[in-house]
Amino acid sequence: MVQESLAGTGWNNYATVLAIPELPVFFRNSAIIAVCVIVIVYVCTMLASFAFSKLRFRGKEVLFWLMLAALTLPEVVILAPLFATASALGIYDTFIAVILPLAALQIPFTVLLTRNFVDGIPNDLLDAARVDGATTWKTFRYVVWPLTAPIGAAIVVLTLIGTWNDYLLPLVFLQDPGLQTVTLVPTFFVGEFNNDQTKVVAAAVVTAIPEIVAYLLLQRLFERGLSAGALK
Repeated sequence: MVQESLAGTGWNNYATVLAIPELPVFFRNSAIIAVCVIVIVYVCTMLASFAFSKLRFRGKEVLFWLMLAALTLPEVVILAPLFATASALGIYDTFIAVILPLAALQIPFTVLLTRNFVDGIPNDLLDAARVDGATTWKTFRYVVWPLTAPIGAAIVVLTLIGTWNDYLLPLVFLQDPGLQTVTLVPTFFVGEFNNDQTKVVAAAVVTAIPEIVAYLLLQRLFERGLSAGALK
């Protein structure tokens, strides 16, 4: 991508991308959406994974597999129901219309990974906490949650990538130019009478920088968490 983005006018491609007046607003909007989605996905994933892995309740496996069935639903299939729901609730053309569906679409996969990770935590630790008088919440808060830092980092990175790169939902649900995201930046260089692919690729490189930085910062925890969650 970097090599192709330097074709033609070279670094001037990046200067053109950075000169887009709306670029800081797009980055801000993407950051707001990404942070909100990450928080929702992280909290729901940790609580659900602990419940599905360590708690006993009726219909646990049925509920788990019903949730995993959501993995078979791509965005485009549920786009029309989401549009009707957002319009009926009055949240169309707001960040909420994008944040909630993005979080819901990513939670099944993250729960699948995290439950496998939590399964590897010895039950003896939980039993010892209960013997000491810890409630279920305290057992999760002080025993399970601190041990899930590696898989938590993997969740943050995967959720950030999935949210930051999403194109369809912001395109459909955010019509106000002041609410649009960085995934729409490359479209500035594609139109009816122009198609400057070098600047499109330069825009893609610029918008990918936050994801690269996040991965580098969380690389060790990400690799540990993802491998453990996938193999246990």
